[in-house]
Amino acid sequence: MSADLLYPPGGWAEPSQPRLTPQTVAQRGVLFRTVGRVSRLFGRPELPNVFPLLHHNPRLFWGWLFFASRLMPWGKLPAPARELMILRIAWLCRCRYEWGQHVELAERAGVSDRELVAVTRGPDAFDDPALRPLIQACDDLYHRDCLSDDTWRALKKQHSDSLMLEIMMLAGHYRMLAGVLLSAGLMLEPRMEENLQQFHARVAHLVQQPEQSL
Repeated sequence: MSADLLYPPGGWAEPSQPRLTPQTVAQRGVLFRTVGRVSRLFGRPELPNVFPLLHHNPRLFWGWLFFASRLMPWGKLPAPARELMILRIAWLCRCRYEWGQHVELAERAGVSDRELVAVTRGPDAFDDPALRPLIQACDDLYHRDCLSDDTWRALKKQHSDSLMLEIMMLAGHYRMLAGVLLSAGLMLEPRMEENLQQFHARVAHLVQQPEQSL
């Protein structure tokens, strides 16, 4: 089990050692170097290892990159809500790499520490009528692969048909990606690991609070 302050029931679902490592710089090719510019859109000096990992299969990688970019960063959901959904899926899937990456992205999007802790506790930890059904949607799709009638109605009060599809595909995509990352055994980059530990230190007082007081 991880020594993290926050970890899901059962701990992070990681293999004992990496199984598939990211491509080296020499393996990436000229075209792949353009992907490095993507990281700078987020103000990151380095390219996240998920990209050279998935580039082991270039035929799938470029199609995936186009699709994934329609969800994040160029999706239509507000960035804070999007990041909370991704984090809920990462938590449910027990995927530490996905969780650590998106803690940092959520912080950049303006998500508060209280909201980050709340996402580990599930839909009932959110009073915001805009956020609660989005977190519930993650739980519904993870546990049953189908939104409940109540969740559907709550979401439809606020979102168009187009956004309903985006919400479902966002959750589904990051659940799929979590399975790939877990199976490959991808580890967080040192800078992301440092950020995650800083987050743990910062929220220690919140983790001790009962759910209703967040």
